[in-house]
Amino acid sequence: MSRSTTSASARRQLGEAVREKKSNPQLPAPQQVIKKYPNRRLYDTESSSYITLAQVRDLVMERKPFVVRDAKTGEDLTRSILLQIILEAEAGGAPMFTEAMLANIIRFYGHAMQGFMGAYLEKNIQAFMEIQAKLAEQQSKGLTPELWTQFMGMQSPMMQGILGSYLEQSKNMFFQMQEQMLGAFHIKR
Repeated sequence: MSRSTTSASARRQLGEAVREKKSNPQLPAPQQVIKKYPNRRLYDTESSSYITLAQVRDLVMERKPFVVRDAKTGEDLTRSILLQIILEAEAGGAPMFTEAMLANIIRFYGHAMQGFMGAYLEKNIQAFMEIQAKLAEQQSKGLTPELWTQFMGMQSPMMQGILGSYLEQSKNMFFQMQEQMLGAFHIKR
């Protein structure tokens, strides 16, 4: 199959997906395809233009579904691009991860707990995002920066409840992970 036939087929499939999405808004949005070329340039097939890593970061921030593919092989490179974005963010400004935390994460690679740790971290981040959304909802109900400061300073019962809920959820996730791990090794309590 020639390159023009392949790209015409891809355009036709994307067009069909967009038409189907418009006729049925319950369907998830089609993934935006970004091709990575050997010269390290990223090409957005939707806008038919080259984009920067900062623009890919914007897609992440806007929660737009996308996939990064090697232009030659079609291999999915999305994870490596996301890691590159994290690396750039960590290198500039105020890093999120301490050296100790990064060293601990590295230690889980190749360890029996590697698979469980990824799921545990993902669930914890999701729980934290849910708490953040609840707090943002409260703030959008008319909480000024001054009232927000007072709210945070008072350690209000709602804040304690939210944090308590997060800690309880985190503890439960840890216990689930532990049970899965023990089950994987056929160890009974």
